[in-house]
Amino acid sequence: QVQLVESGGGLVQGGDSLRLSCAVSGRTFSNYEMGWFRQAPGKEREFVAVVRRNNHIYYDDSVKGRFTVSRDNAKKTAYLQMNSLKPEDTAIYYCAAGRTIITVIPRAAKDYEYWGQGTQVTVSS
Repeated sequence: QVQLVESGGGLVQGGDSLRLSCAVSGRTFSNYEMGWFRQAPGKEREFVAVVRRNNHIYYDDSVKGRFTVSRDNAKKTAYLQMNSLKPEDTAIYYCAAGRTIITVIPRAAKDYEYWGQGTQVTVSS
């Protein structure tokens, strides 16, 4: 069984930065795609970014240039560095682990098998 624990959320002002971490226990971390999603009140869960097991990286257009996703296989941890935060970034952020064929970019929640409990990020204006 794979378990994911997010940390690093909080309340910040617009323009500030936060770094989220996702610590993974269980099976071989390096075999998994590590994705980040977020869900704002009253909205669907949406894709933010993914760092694949081959280290290819993809972002949603809304965060491109502001967020940076990374992973440390030795520490079994994924990270989401969030800069220039905006009030519209306010949401619960989830990390997720999954395995997909390499030709499919895992942007959908259904592409992931395991999820963390989420961490709240609130950005005030």
